[in-house]
Amino acid sequence: MDGSRQHLTESESSSTESDSHLESIRIMDFEDSQDSISTNQSTSNTTIDSHRQNPELEIDSDGTYSIASSGNMDEETFCGVGKNKPKHKWHALKAFTQRGLGISSHKTMDTVFNANCYGSLRFVQRLELASKMDCHNGCVNALHFNSSGSRLASGSDDLSIIIWDWSRAEPVLNYDSGHRGNVFQAKFLPLCGDTHIVSCARDGHIRLAELSPSGSFHSTRRLGLHRGPAHKLALLPDTPHVFLTAGEDGVVFEVDVRQSKPNKLLTVKHSERKIALYSISNHPIDTSEFCVGGRDQFVRVYDRRYVSTDVESSLVSKSCPRHLLDSSVRAHVTSAVYNFNGSELLASYNDEDIYSFSSKSVEGADALHRYSGHRNNATVKGVNYYGPRSEFVISGSDCGNIFFWDSSTEAIVQCIPGDENGVVNCLEPHPSIPVLATSGLDDDVKIWTPKCFDEPQLWELKKTVKTNQQEREEERRREPDTISGELLWVLWRHVRRTERRRRQQQQQQQPQHQRTSSQEGNDENVSSSSDESDVSESDEGPRGVQCAPS
Repeated sequence: MDGSRQHLTESESSSTESDSHLESIRIMDFEDSQDSISTNQSTSNTTIDSHRQNPELEIDSDGTYSIASSGNMDEETFCGVGKNKPKHKWHALKAFTQRGLGISSHKTMDTVFNANCYGSLRFVQRLELASKMDCHNGCVNALHFNSSGSRLASGSDDLSIIIWDWSRAEPVLNYDSGHRGNVFQAKFLPLCGDTHIVSCARDGHIRLAELSPSGSFHSTRRLGLHRGPAHKLALLPDTPHVFLTAGEDGVVFEVDVRQSKPNKLLTVKHSERKIALYSISNHPIDTSEFCVGGRDQFVRVYDRRYVSTDVESSLVSKSCPRHLLDSSVRAHVTSAVYNFNGSELLASYNDEDIYSFSSKSVEGADALHRYSGHRNNATVKGVNYYGPRSEFVISGSDCGNIFFWDSSTEAIVQCIPGDENGVVNCLEPHPSIPVLATSGLDDDVKIWTPKCFDEPQLWELKKTVKTNQQEREEERRREPDTISGELLWVLWRHVRRTERRRRQQQQQQQPQHQRTSSQEGNDENVSSSSDESDVSESDEGPRGVQCAPS
């Protein structure tokens, strides 16, 4: 209120408090209109410059731009690029003024301000690499913030799990997970003190790590076992001691850390054929409902309350893009998640696009949205929503970039390089502020914050999308047996192992005093890496590796 009175004349300052409030609103509307005019002018100038640098951009009558179809490329190739960009809905001046005035709501003004700020297009467009946290000795396959967002857990091929103080880019705890294969998922249980971390891995084990109240490592124990790699687990907020797991054996377990054995909920099958599962996600509000996705084209939604009587009756819905039902393209689901209120499901398909569905859709209903431009082929990639109201869709890509789509318009609004080795697999949004953690084939964890001053121009976006589409088409035209997914994984794995051994040889060639000092901080990583190398030679094979082709 004091800020508003500074803009009033002396005669106005003697008016009533309601008049002051109306005057402040008028000031905000005027400044928003000026901001809108400035934004439109900036957009117009940017559009003209874009047309000069990219002759294939066509300027529409409304000032937006689209890509002219060229050659024999399908028009849908650039559906994420040619879509009209969403307009800015969050304005700093208006938001700060409203924050000072307050609102008549059961929510606090700070909560509303943070939510609107987090989900704004401005902050997404200004995301920039803030730090790299390098302590693992292998691909980082798992990321998870605790409920307060103060700590980040990461799991890796080196069999270790690290707890990070991400704001300082420093490891707080590094412990041996107890797994004998690549760690695929590690999450904090929503219990007091963040002293319990559950994990699953390529060895099929489901494990619980217990930390002391001071944060030091205490012990780990096995809670259950899948007969095949276990890729994902899902937490149940209303029952913090219970969580769900899914594995390539097609089984979904309900695990209670207080019990000695897990409860087998169901086995997902199609015509008596077990479906290897890569993903499981729980409804954020109705926690009896969960979805799974795996080695076929369907995202299945089940209700835990009915699986004990009849698995088929517990199937709530089964979703698939209509064109993939009888398609020659052998697409399957690598990741599926719910949006913020559980009304929609988001599914990423290998070497296909990302689709959203109604969580209550009947069988045969088509997808609600389609997000294109990236490529999901080389690894088992995750997909996620970004923003407190699921305003954006985010995914990694084989080209090494992180793609952001507006969830409503399907337009690509941001594309940033995310991995030096070429693939981003994991994307973990912070629970309350505009921060993103990512990982992939690099050995580090990257933290992204909105600190960039200028909006991105995305000059290379069209070229990136076109290259991804061409590589996809070439892959589909290639003879199926020319290079299989398993062979590609073996080659990739060999390169990674060779690089790791080269680093170890360099360490051994260091002078004794340097080697002694360096080993003091890296003993756990080196021993975990050697364990991982031994396991990789004797385990079942490439089918369950997070860094393997999907």
